[in-house]
Order: sequence, then structure tokens, then C-alpha cells
Amino acid sequence: MDKDIEFMKEALKEAELARLEDEVPIGCVIVKDDQIIARGHNQRDKSHNPLGHAETLAIKAASEVINDWQLVDCTLYVTIEPCIMCSGAIIQSRIKRVVYGAPDIKGGAFGSSINILEASNINHRPEVVKGVLEKECASIIKNYFKSKRK
Repeated sequence: MDKDIEFMKEALKEAELARLEDEVPIGCVIVKDDQIIARGHNQRDKSHNPLGHAETLAIKAASEVINDWQLVDCTLYVTIEPCIMCSGAIIQSRIKRVVYGAPDIKGGAFGSSINILEASNINHRPEVVKGVLEKECASIIKNYFKSKRK
């Protein structure tokens, strides 16, 4: 669990980078053999690309680092529960384990809004750990949206 906290703190650093770029502050790191091999943070607005989520950017970077699309020995850490698009990318890339901070009741696809892992015919089900540094992960996104409503 200590490693989960350590790596979630790194994902929070990525979320802070997104916030500084005036993006929705979600951050992600991908770990293999206890080493961060990829990082990502939301860049939808900056890139004008709906695929610019923290997880998809980190998955692409990790695949380039290990020169393989299958990330079977990797753990993905993300500050907010992945959406259905990102959950699909996680499943397709065969990520072994997903650790997220705060739930996303509007769009989370690992149980908060829907649970993609309940689909009977999917070919891969990562282990999912939720609630790691939940308060910190929820706080950065709540404060971001509060600042937008003023």
C-alpha cells in the first residue's frame, strides 16, 4: 500500500500540471517493476482532442517506452476513476492493475456510474484498487471546478 500512495502522489503532480495549464486536473502514471515508465495529464483543451485524457496519453507513452501495446506487467495510477473510453483503453492494453483516487459518479466506468468489468465477454479484467489518497484526488478537481463557477 505504501507504494500505491507514493505513486498516487506522482499522479497528483501530473494533475497539478493539468491545473496549471487550465485543463481538468486529472493525472496518471504507469509503473512497471516499481519504476514510473510513463506520465500523463489531461490535455483535451490544449490539444483540441477528445482523446487527450491522462490515461490514454500515459498508455500511449508507456507502449512506446516498452515497445509493445500489451502492458501486462504494469499498474496504472490515476487521480480520478477512469471514464468508459479510458477503461476501454486500459482493457485493450492489458494493464494488470488500476489504482485510482476519487470516484467519478457521473462518468466512472469501474463502478461509480457503470461497471465495464461486468460485461460478460470482455477479454481482460484488471485488478482495481480504489480510494488511494481519495481526499487529495477529489479536492484538486473540486477546487478546479469551484474556481470556474465564480
